[in-house]
Amino acid sequence: MSPKFGLPRIGRAAAPAEAEVTTAEPESFEATAPSSAPIAESAAPEAPEPTALAPEPAELPSLEGIAQSSEVDRPAAEASTVEVDSTEPSASPVTVESPESVESPEVETLEPAGSVARGGSPAGDGLVRLAAYPRAVLSWVAQDGYPVNVDVEIEVRPADGTVRFGEPAGFRIAPGTQVAITGSHFHPLPNGGVDERRHVTVWGSASARPRGRFVVSPSRAWAWDEGDLPFPAAYEHDLPKARRYFDALSAERGVRIKPRLSKRLLFLRATRAPFLSATLAPVLLGLAVAARVGVFDMFTAVITVVAACAVHLGLNVANDVFDTLLGADDANATPTKFSGGSRVLQNALVTIREMSMLAIGCYAVAAALGLLLLVVRGSPALFLIAAIGLFISLAYTMPPFKLVYRGLGEIATAVGFGPVMLLGAYTVQSRGSLSLEALLVSIPVALLVAMILYVNEIPDRAGDAQAGKRTLPVRWSKAAVIRGFDVAAAGAFISVTLGVVAGVLPIPSLLILFAIPLAVRVHSGLVRFYDNPYGLMSTMAANIQLHMSVGLLLLGGYLLTIADQVFLGRKPFLW
Repeated sequence: MSPKFGLPRIGRAAAPAEAEVTTAEPESFEATAPSSAPIAESAAPEAPEPTALAPEPAELPSLEGIAQSSEVDRPAAEASTVEVDSTEPSASPVTVESPESVESPEVETLEPAGSVARGGSPAGDGLVRLAAYPRAVLSWVAQDGYPVNVDVEIEVRPADGTVRFGEPAGFRIAPGTQVAITGSHFHPLPNGGVDERRHVTVWGSASARPRGRFVVSPSRAWAWDEGDLPFPAAYEHDLPKARRYFDALSAERGVRIKPRLSKRLLFLRATRAPFLSATLAPVLLGLAVAARVGVFDMFTAVITVVAACAVHLGLNVANDVFDTLLGADDANATPTKFSGGSRVLQNALVTIREMSMLAIGCYAVAAALGLLLLVVRGSPALFLIAAIGLFISLAYTMPPFKLVYRGLGEIATAVGFGPVMLLGAYTVQSRGSLSLEALLVSIPVALLVAMILYVNEIPDRAGDAQAGKRTLPVRWSKAAVIRGFDVAAAGAFISVTLGVVAGVLPIPSLLILFAIPLAVRVHSGLVRFYDNPYGLMSTMAANIQLHMSVGLLLLGGYLLTIADQVFLGRKPFLW
């Protein structure tokens, strides 16, 4: 190991002629460096579990009540850096699998939390799993204090509860040394990426035997198989362990140590800014409806867009704060990039206090801009719409209202991101007058934005039920949930069609019918992946695209109508 750079020494013992290890075959070789905390989802090819070396650390304290504390920093391993670097040497085992292990028979899958003793060994299940690997990585801390990782041939005897290996050539292992023995496997995919990831590590004391042989009776083991527990779920499963690790490390050093992201990425993630399309669609449509009737002011239009976005970001952040305090996000073991919140609190990237201040800041910006609009274009109608929108935003998850916990989240979302946003934008331009046309245009937007929340709640339903969050997917059966989506999607297309037939909406509004295939795709995905949170991700993405497509097609139809009026002087209803 280099004392200057703190790099671990990695050695490889001479392999017997009959057990030659070939590293050119990707199907039969792997080298990974498990860290001391679960690895982030973005680092999928690596094993997600720490392989701590001897001496084994003492059991870390639990974090009961962490969700109720606003001052506890909740570490996790998702971020790529920590604020304080450790100066103590730590081991980084390198995991190797021999070619023969690819064809090993199937062995029992272990739960990541631990195993049940077999054959009289506390790590019996781990030994059963390790027996599939003719070669493994032996890791220990040498007498000079540096970690060593060496590829060795192993003989696993599950019935005896032991692992046997020869002393690596060029290395000396003192009798009684605490060692870790690691086996791992992955299968490279033709177009990149990997699957079939498996990992097992056992820990124990090495007892010397004649002729340079050693025997280990493992005291504990850890294993993970992607076939039984998908990587994202394994990552979430081990978050409490990562928090305990960082808490114990912070207490030991006397300095707060936590993961971190760049400020830009952290802001985007904490606010879930990519979901702003749910705000832009109704606001821009409200402005377009106003422009079609000849009332449009660019200055107030820009302020309206910024204010609406600020409200949305504040809602997202406040939602994370209250869902964490109420236990819903902590209980969610299968979050996805579309559901389960931003996870910045669960991964200790920010504190409850910091998230609360961010939410207050977003609402302050929205309030200031809203007051400016009331001064410039004020009216009783605008004041009422703004008040309703603010109430829905705050009452969505905030006690005592907790609308989403009472099965009213979809209705609140539909009203807030439908009529409130669209009529609010229209009313700013019209100086207080309301419009049946604007109300009708808001219906498809409202229904489909509610469906974004509705579908995204499906993979969260187990954690939501545990936390008392009685959303519609928690209350309803699979068949009822799918029927609910079908009715809402059909209602979006029917409402616009009837509006055109009645002469209230311009004919180009019928462009939204081109989005029907997307609705069919979402229905098919719900039927196929309803009980598969990660398989449902493509369906959730298609559902978001459905809302965006309908909004863009409606906006395009109104732009065509406005162009027809301005440049051709024709009535927009009579194309």
